[in-house]
Order: sequence, then C-alpha cells, then structure tokens
Amino acid sequence: MSRAILAFVLTVSFSLNAVAIAPIEKQSDQTALYREILDRLATRHYRGQDINDELSARYLSTYIEMLDPLKSYFLQSDIEEFNQWSSKLDDLARRGDVGPGFVMFNRLRDRMLEQLSANIELLESDYVFDYSVDETIVLDGEQRQWLQSAAEQRDYWRKRIKDSMIRLLLNDKEPVKARELLVKRFNNQITQMEQRDSQDVFQLYANALASLYDPHTSYFSPRTTENFQINMSLSLEGIGAELRTEDEYTKVARVIPGGPADMQGILKASDKIIAVGQGDEELVDVIGWRIDDVVHLIRGAKDSTVRLELIEGGSDSSDSTKVIAIVRDKVKLEEKSAQSKIIEVNQNGVDLRLGVIDIPAFYMDFDAYRKRDPEYKSTTRDVYKLLSELREEQVDGIVLDLRNNGGGSLHEATMLTDLFINTGPVVQIRNAYQQVSRDQRAMMRAAYNGPLLVLINRLSASASEIFAGALQDYGRAIVVGSQSFGKGTVQDVTGLSSGQLKLTVSKFYRVSGDSTQHRGVVPDIEFPSLYDKDEVGESQQDNALPWDNIHSVPFKSMSGVKQFVPILTAEHELRIASDPDFVHLVDTLELSNSWDADNAVSLDIEKRRARSRDWDKRRFILENKRRKLKGLELYADQKAWKSDNKTSDDDDTEAETVAEGDDNTEDVANDSDTAVSKEAPEVALTNSKDISVVDAADAKTEEDEEEEEDIAETDPMLQEAGHILADQIRLLAKPTSKQMMVRSQKVDK
Repeated sequence: MSRAILAFVLTVSFSLNAVAIAPIEKQSDQTALYREILDRLATRHYRGQDINDELSARYLSTYIEMLDPLKSYFLQSDIEEFNQWSSKLDDLARRGDVGPGFVMFNRLRDRMLEQLSANIELLESDYVFDYSVDETIVLDGEQRQWLQSAAEQRDYWRKRIKDSMIRLLLNDKEPVKARELLVKRFNNQITQMEQRDSQDVFQLYANALASLYDPHTSYFSPRTTENFQINMSLSLEGIGAELRTEDEYTKVARVIPGGPADMQGILKASDKIIAVGQGDEELVDVIGWRIDDVVHLIRGAKDSTVRLELIEGGSDSSDSTKVIAIVRDKVKLEEKSAQSKIIEVNQNGVDLRLGVIDIPAFYMDFDAYRKRDPEYKSTTRDVYKLLSELREEQVDGIVLDLRNNGGGSLHEATMLTDLFINTGPVVQIRNAYQQVSRDQRAMMRAAYNGPLLVLINRLSASASEIFAGALQDYGRAIVVGSQSFGKGTVQDVTGLSSGQLKLTVSKFYRVSGDSTQHRGVVPDIEFPSLYDKDEVGESQQDNALPWDNIHSVPFKSMSGVKQFVPILTAEHELRIASDPDFVHLVDTLELSNSWDADNAVSLDIEKRRARSRDWDKRRFILENKRRKLKGLELYADQKAWKSDNKTSDDDDTEAETVAEGDDNTEDVANDSDTAVSKEAPEVALTNSKDISVVDAADAKTEEDEEEEEDIAETDPMLQEAGHILADQIRLLAKPTSKQMMVRSQKVDK
C-alpha cells in the first residue's frame, strides 16, 4: 500500500466515528397503513400471489437493492445480518411490522454519512491523486459483489472519487475547482440524507413490496401524492418533463408533447440533469438531491428561464456535458394536438403526395366533454378534421406517426380506430377476476378507406399499442418501425388512510387474443431501433406481468395489405442497404453498442482522454461517410463538425456521472393508465422532423426554403415509411393473382 493511500485510510478511519445522528423511528399509524396496503395488493391487484417465504426473500433482496443499488455503502457483513429476515418479512407484513425496513435504512444512513464525510476530508486534505496509475473501477452494481471489508470499501471510494475527478478534468475543470465541486456535492448528499424522515422510509419500504407485484404498482406518501397530482394535472408551469430518480441522478423519464422542452427539441428522455440554474445565476449541482427538491428548482413562473446541465442519454460516456436553457411556459398535457403535413416521395420516377398525421398522445378534454361543450378537444375529433383536409389536398395515402406516443385515453384509442375500420371489436380487457370485457368497439363505417401505414417505435405504448395492434389484426394498415414498449396494463389510483396506492387492475388483449403486455406490437416491417430492447421497454422491468393470450374475438379481417408484406419487406431491405441516412443510423448504433461493452472504467487519465478522442474521431468519420453518400460537402475537420452541431451554451461543466445502476424508487413519471387518464411508459423521446415537407396551410418564401435546405434534419424513419407506403399504393393499384383468377373466370363465363 502506498503512503498516499495509507494516509487516506488513516484519515477515513479517524472520521468514521465523527458522524452521529439519531435513528429515524417508525410512526404508530404506519402499522395499520402497512396492513392496509398489503390487503389492497392481495385483493385488488391483477397478479395474485401468495404471501410466503419465497416472496419474503424477494422482498428483502429488492429493498436492499433499492437502498444501495451500486453496492457502495453496505458491507457483506451487513447483508449477512439482514438475511435474518429472509423468511420473516411476510409474517411481519401481516402484522403490520415495518421495523426491519427502518433498521436497514438507518444502517444505510449511518454508513452513507460516514463515507461521505470521509470523502470530504480526503478532498480537503493534501492527498494527491496519481492519474497515471493503470487501474480500473467497475461502477455498475450488477457487475460487482458486496464489499467484503472496510479496507475494500475505502479503496473502492478512493477509486470512485478519482474517477469523478478525471471526468471533471476532462471537461476542462481546474483541479482545485473540481475538488470544491465534489466537496459541495458530497455535502449536498449529506444534507439530503439528513432530511429523510419516517414518511420517506415507510414509502421506500412499502414500494419494495409493491414492486414485487409489477413495476407500475407503487405507494405514494402524502408528499409524493401532491407531486403525482401535479404531474397528472392538465396544466402546470414549468418545462414539460417527467423526472425520475436513478441512483444519484435525476433522469428525464418523458418529455411532455407540446411543452417548452418538447418545442425546444433538445432535452430527451434518458438525459440526466446534474445541475440547475435560474436565468443567468450560477448552476446548482443537484446530484444526490431528492427528486422533489430538483423538481422544485426546475418548476417556475411562465416566461422565466431555467438552465439545465445534462449528461445526454445517448452519450458515449459521462465525461462530457452540455448546458441548455429553456423558457418556462404553461404546460398542458393535451396542448400539442395531432398535426398534419404533406411529404413528397418519388418512387420509381412517380411523384406521390403522402399525408402524415403526427399523433403525440391519445388526449381528450374530459371536463369539457362532461359539460357538453360542442368544441371539446380530442384526438379523434382532431384527426377527423385533418383527414378531411388531406382528402381535399388529394393525397395518395396517409402515414399515422405514433412514435413516442405514450398512450392516453382508452376511449380515444377506440374512437380513433373507428375512423379506419368498419364496425367491430377493438380491444379486450381482462380484470383481476379473469372477467373479459369486449365493450370497446368501432361503431360505424370507416371515415377513411385509402392506403394507410402506421409508424411506431420502442416508446409507443399502451393506447398506442391498442390502436396499432387493432389496425394490424384487421389487416387495415402496414405497421412499420421498431417493436413497441409493451405496456399492456391498466392502473387505478385508490386512496388510503394516508397517501394513495396505484396498482395494476386489468390487462389489455388484442382482438386476436394476444396481449400487448411485455411483447408490445411487433411491426410487419422492422426498422433499427434507437433504443436497446434490453434497457428500454416493459420487458426490462423487474416483475413485469408476462405476455399471454386469450380467446380471439370474431372480427372481419381486411386482408388486402397483408399479402404484400413479403414484397414490401424485400423492397425495403434493398432500399435501405444504400440509403445514406439508414446506413449512418445502423453504423452509429453499432458503434454505440461496441463502446458500451466494457464494464471496467480505466483510471488512467491519458487512456480516458485517448478513448474520448477516438469516440469523436469515429463519429466524425461516420458523419462524413453519410455526407459523401448524400453528395454533401464534407467537414474539413472535427472542429468544423463540432461547431456545426453545437446545441448548447459554452458554460463550464460542473458535474459528471459517477456510476451506472438500476432505477431507484422515487418515480414521479405519469404512468397511471386508466380509461380516463393519461398513459405513459417510463420513458419517451421527441420526434426528429424530416424530409421534403409541403405545408398545406402556409406558403414558404424562397428565403424560407433556402434556410430549410441549410438546417433541415433528415428523419430516415419517416422517409422510409413514406417509401413503403408508396410501394403499397403501387401494389394496391395492381390486381393480385387471386383477382386475376376471378376476372378470368368471369370472362370464361
């Protein structure tokens, strides 16, 4: 052991006894509340399961993982001690005994406060980090075992702090400023931990139990209920983003369509917010903060500006950050209505005009509807108007863009389906008592019978999956894109003696009998996905309800387009093999996947710097490859490329990520899926906009067109969807072999 490391060990050993704080005690009313939650789970949740020793063991494991997902505070000896409850938590739950939850949380708090204090002492000492030592650290808790001893824990934290320093230094932070920032961050984490109270501990412990039923079931304390209701409301002032806690970070779960963040187009789902600033004020580091405190900083009055420092969700690493500014506004979850545009596609020398209807959510102004307002807004009413306008424009076919549509009103999903199919069932719903309802039906003849294509992605969820699945089952439309989210459950929020319980009560099934749960909708023609299915989607959620099927329901299939899928697929594969944007997309995804393969992070700063340069170089090469294939001017160097793609302020970075891990429990994402409320998956992303656009409403000037040519971003997914629809239109215009046979028979007669 080197002298420097030994000095750190001695410093830590001295400081571990310096932190003392009274334990958090359980409250008397929590016994009855805990039993109330258990009773609701046992009697009302869709998934019936025995409260036994097997569940007890999973309960213990889940709670420990929630407390320390990175395996950085508890020692193996702590885990062995906690195992005394492995087969007892079920029995204690029946009695309403939450004692073990408080014992384990208090142990975590003690360990955490001790370690954070030691980290501060190290950073404020004259300890010198050697950035030339060729050593590594594994940050992902799933890839590590529990720390075996205090000495092993001290070495782990020395490496972790060193990793944090390297990230800051690579962002051009001065060493002294980097140390100050980390000290500030650790002090923030100490403050946040000291602010935890009995209500927080109870919520965490209750949610560990609730999560064993499915990922969308959770208990909301009175304080969390208030935040949840704000997220569920139709109107609030802020940036329009749903946030969740992931390890030490505040992560964007969903960008609300039509909100300020969505309209700006920079903030994306999976981005991590590491600092927040008001207007031109100094950024405040928020790593380790409570989610409700971060939300409080981000919310604000209309027309005020908030600055966010981000680690991009799709970034190669957290060694680089960016700062964006968003002007707050009134956020209405239903503000962004369905919109249409016309794109022009040249297919085999034939020019086609295709209507594109972007449907961001299945919304409905229920309040106006109940008041019998004849002008109430809804997805179906808006799409019906857009269909009429597109028919007047004499479009050749229509693309329904459901990418990133997290769902919404079940009623609207049914009514929208009614615009495109004749009378018949749309979806089946089975409740916890295995009763199946088939009341959601199309009630009238289709309003549009022309060529139709549905575009989905991994973030198309819930009501989107019902709609896309129905059109696919009926053979009404070709579905293209990537496999959808797989959220096929319905949640109900019920009041408790204190707080609320959100629990899964029903499950969706297609008319074919297949569930949309877990599997989602598999497109007829699949595109490369921007999201790893092993990381995003219902299938990656712990304890997600499984896929299954029930009896199909009689329905009249419109088999006209299904027969063309093999031909359309072959044409698609031939076309994308030489399409510059598709080739670039595949290349970029392959590069990203290969980059994330290493579990261990080097703590040699020169190796890290070289790796970062190599990443930029590879991306630069891929971009110039794309530009060459498109006949565009190549970037002269990486500096020109970075300058042209810069989207943020030149603020000094003030933080970085320090670890990767599993989702924590404080989730304020709006995923409460009822027949009259908004539905959302755990994540979402705004659409990129695209290709040759003809605006039916506004004529563009020559200057406008020139500017669009300079700054227009391609949307290869929509572009290719247009080509597939064009192929479909061509094939529909040709008689099939069966039709030719029928015609021949008629001629013979």
